[in-house]
Amino acid sequence: MTHELQRQGRSHDRDHGHRDVHGHARPDDHGAGHHHEDHHDHHHESGWWGTVRHTLSEFLGGHSHDAADQVDEALEANARGRRALWTSLAVLCVTALLQAVVVAFTGSVALLGDTLHNVADGLTAVPLLVAFWLARRPANDRYTYGYGRAEDLAGLFVVVMIALSSLLAAWEAVSRLLDPREVTHLWAVALAGLIGFAGNELVARHRIRVGRQIGSAALVADGLHARTDGFTSLAVVAGAGGVAIGLPWADPVIGLLIAVAILGVLRSAARQVGARLMDAVEPELVHAGRDAVATVEGVLQVRDLRLRWIGHTLHADADITVAADLPVVDGHEIAHHAEAHLLEALPRLSGAVIHVSPSGAHA
Repeated sequence: MTHELQRQGRSHDRDHGHRDVHGHARPDDHGAGHHHEDHHDHHHESGWWGTVRHTLSEFLGGHSHDAADQVDEALEANARGRRALWTSLAVLCVTALLQAVVVAFTGSVALLGDTLHNVADGLTAVPLLVAFWLARRPANDRYTYGYGRAEDLAGLFVVVMIALSSLLAAWEAVSRLLDPREVTHLWAVALAGLIGFAGNELVARHRIRVGRQIGSAALVADGLHARTDGFTSLAVVAGAGGVAIGLPWADPVIGLLIAVAILGVLRSAARQVGARLMDAVEPELVHAGRDAVATVEGVLQVRDLRLRWIGHTLHADADITVAADLPVVDGHEIAHHAEAHLLEALPRLSGAVIHVSPSGAHA
């Protein structure tokens, strides 16, 4: 069978015949009609029947490891992230508006704080939207890996906002303990708190689900942030219930407990975002990539495989060993096969540099 690797976008450009910094062959562009043998278990049939089957497979969701498809997947992931942010921003704005209406006729300071909190937290989508927009820009001589790291920096901003949420919740709780305030229309306050919880939980689930699907730690962290806001809204409900049964101290005490719970969410978000900033990857991804390269015919050893997340896309560097007497052209083709196997094994991979070493060179 034959498989053609096409290159689209600056992030995948390679000049034919170029080598890496070690002087070894690395993948380059294939011109029209330039094919190489691929040792996957797939096969493509020739003729009209093969074309029909291939088209049906693509239509029904069949996968491909074509580099052009990898670019399309990266762009689609970026678009899904932006859609998730816009949708969640709209939900939080509607939630805050409904709560503001209740604040207007109940005079609940606690609910006012929760309403303003939801507005402010909805605006955390703005730096993430900017980061996703930047990630679409092509790499250049200054940012040779592109602008995907802006997404991880936005995730750091979200972590800071979660920490401030915990401090704000604790501050408001202590203030209400020291200066109790009468609240009217408790049923309306409780209902508004439930609305706040429902809106934030919907946003949290949506952001976390999409973030995990596209590999965005920042979007997952923002989803966890929305979940903390839902806890704050529940504190309003619990506080209203306590006041209704004659326990005016219930509201601030529960508020303090919520502040502690938010610290637990902060720990989880900080761990995810911090890992991305430290170039941590899931070990199973490394194992899958190493196994995929090892199956390439002609690869004697996978000496090293390094992966890093930049935003919600993966980048790989591999060092493989081939026979010492192998012609340069054959080593060049093996590098292409190794990259093709990596692209198929790691769906979020946007590109790879393959370092080819002759056997015995590192003895």
